[in-house]
Amino acid sequence: MNQKQLLMHIMEVSFAMTEAVLFLDTHPCSKDALEYYQKMKALRKEAVTQYEKQFGPLTTDCVRDTSGWEWSQTPWPWE
Repeated sequence: MNQKQLLMHIMEVSFAMTEAVLFLDTHPCSKDALEYYQKMKALRKEAVTQYEKQFGPLTTDCVRDTSGWEWSQTPWPWE
């Protein structure tokens, strides 16, 4: 996936996670919903890891303390 496609995938999976959390708020015993949430969480983690390897940190909490301040060295989304 290119950068734009990967960002779109991360947004889609993040949205699915949020929806699953909202459903679980009202249906906390739903095993299917919990399994779905766990699946989306794993997909998001995998996608964010892939994004970071290819394009650099996605959010400030993804910046490694030992890597210096590379956050500002990568192109901005509009570049």
